Amino acid sequence: MTNQLNMSFREIKEEELQRFCGRIFKLLHAKDVSGDTVDSLQRLNLIVSATKYARELPSDLVMKLQTVLRSSSCPEQLQVLSSSIIRESFPPSVHSLCSDLSQDSRTLSYVASVVLAQAGNKEDVMPLCHHLLKTLESRLSDGQISRHALPILSKMITVYPEILTDDDRSEVDSSVMSMVSATSSSSRLLPPKERLREKAFEYCQRLIEQSDRKAVKKTDTELQKACIVESVSIMDIICGEDPSYVYRAFPCIKALYGRLTGDLAYARALLPIAQFYLNHSETAAVDSEAVFCQLFSHCPAEQFNEPMLAFEFVQFCLLNASVLQDRVTNYRQSFPNILKFLAWNSSGLIAEYVELLPSLIAPDTAIELLHTILDLPCLAAALDLQQRSACYQASDRTTWDQQGAKVAVCLDAFRQPSYRGLFLYILRPEAGTGDTIDRLKMLHEILADMAESPRVVRCAQVVPVLLHVYFNTVTQKADEKMMNQLLLVLLERSSLLYNIKTFNAEVQKVFSTHLQALCKLHPPLIVDQYREILEFTSSPANIYSKEDFYTHMVWVIGEYLSVSYDPRCTVELITSNFESLEAVLFEITQVRQSASPPSFSPRLVTVLMTTLAKLATRSQDLIPRVSLCLSKMRTFARSGPVMACYSEEDTEEIITRAHELINLLKLPNVAQFVLAPSAGGDGPRWHRDTNASLPQGMRAVSGLLHRHSSFLPT
Repeated sequence: MTNQLNMSFREIKEEELQRFCGRIFKLLHAKDVSGDTVDSLQRLNLIVSATKYARELPSDLVMKLQTVLRSSSCPEQLQVLSSSIIRESFPPSVHSLCSDLSQDSRTLSYVASVVLAQAGNKEDVMPLCHHLLKTLESRLSDGQISRHALPILSKMITVYPEILTDDDRSEVDSSVMSMVSATSSSSRLLPPKERLREKAFEYCQRLIEQSDRKAVKKTDTELQKACIVESVSIMDIICGEDPSYVYRAFPCIKALYGRLTGDLAYARALLPIAQFYLNHSETAAVDSEAVFCQLFSHCPAEQFNEPMLAFEFVQFCLLNASVLQDRVTNYRQSFPNILKFLAWNSSGLIAEYVELLPSLIAPDTAIELLHTILDLPCLAAALDLQQRSACYQASDRTTWDQQGAKVAVCLDAFRQPSYRGLFLYILRPEAGTGDTIDRLKMLHEILADMAESPRVVRCAQVVPVLLHVYFNTVTQKADEKMMNQLLLVLLERSSLLYNIKTFNAEVQKVFSTHLQALCKLHPPLIVDQYREILEFTSSPANIYSKEDFYTHMVWVIGEYLSVSYDPRCTVELITSNFESLEAVLFEITQVRQSASPPSFSPRLVTVLMTTLAKLATRSQDLIPRVSLCLSKMRTFARSGPVMACYSEEDTEEIITRAHELINLLKLPNVAQFVLAPSAGGDGPRWHRDTNASLPQGMRAVSGLLHRHSSFLPT
């Protein structure tokens, strides 16, 4: 619907727009403001805002809108609409608006919004800068502070920070040059830009001092918070431009932090304070550890359900990621807390966490972080139960039961002392208490009734995305020890995941992709962890619960269990893996009259056959055994249960692959060359250079197969 409206506004013809503007011009000259006037201005605002380029409006209407905008006696609604329309229209109104700036603070704020939006350079905002400076001086002298001036000052300094440092005296008239800063420590004459810096600093300092007064209304409380955030941010910019202000600012900022710390209502105000400490604590030799301990330890743990705080917190971390890694010791240690914002607000913060995650990876906590990512849906469920438990008393069974029978069961478990350790671990504030827990399966069972919760399901959907980011980052800098740890985690956690619909399958797909990448980067992993791998692949049960991951594990065995990758790869090691996979293939391909259709894909069968053939070429005593095994594949593929389950193309694929492998194995040396090329076989030269070994070998095999027709499949 919104898109249709935008399209209709964009398609308004110029003639129609001019007529409509003429009608508005007449309405604005009426003595009383009617509802028709407001409706027409709202429609014009939509028209000029619907296009990427500024719409040209009649000059007389623009002038009338400027008059309305600058009139303090006009209704505020008309000023708001006039400001919005002028901002989006052509030609710009910067110079005409700056020629006569109002003393009314509300009117000035609307005029300033147009000037700052349309200004092309700092010269365009200098009249506004001078006017604001005089306003600040007059307000500071009589002790009053306008709530409209702070956002103007913040925006102006943010967009044009050079106005605080440029000392171009040519713009200054004699009256301005003769002014002396009331609070300047040196009592010297100040250029206008330095005066603006000084007065802005004083203004913010006064606002922070006044913010300790108890607000009468809730709206005043919110205004106080906004003023604190803006004031600290402006002081941060000023100190960045002139470090001499750092020493004057810190007593004020430290007092503010001391007043706000522990007050959850002001959690968002801690972010600009933390930014100030991050930027200037070294200059002033001030210890900032307590500030960041409060920020990373308490804010996420206690206010994970505040979406605005979550967004601003993550933006703070993204903006300062490199500095936080280097200078704030508990930043990376606090990833269990930082991830709570994502667990609760997963759909809204996934893009930010994809960017943030690499900065949280450290060598000493990388494995724990991987477990934490995999347990993120459990964290979402635990946070949900924690919040519900805090809201409802255990004695109030009626309220509990209203949450639903499944949730009530989980709430009971959450409050059971025997499960307290499990929930304390999953809700821990920082890393270092262990990579994972022994009773993780029990936690999954306790939280089983929360698996269909929308929040938990949404959280589970972001885990595969984060896993890709994690593995792509960690494999770039992982050493041999970490590679081995990662492989063990893949083997362990492939069977130990929260049972959420499609979650296990999606995670195992990610595991499969990065298992190949790990083994390609470090092929000796297959020998390093051969006992665990052998235990995993020898169990046919793993086929039915995690076929994709099992298939990739079989493939990497066939690819990398070779003396060309690791001299520790003995005949005994090859034989033990061969016998294990041979037994699995035999078991899953037995043909029985009462057998049910296979629940695994034909791809698994072909990968098992190919891996057995590869291993046999590396220990040629095994070739007769694999040939016998392969000769039975036609019978399996043509059996009733298999034909009922697989397509004709699938069965032909199995039969053709078996015949190809049998024929290759009749020439063991050729088979070894084709099925187990050297480690550099994926290089371009092996495929393009006709003098290289691979093209010659392929031509030799082709010739042999064509000259000896008995080798060809029948």
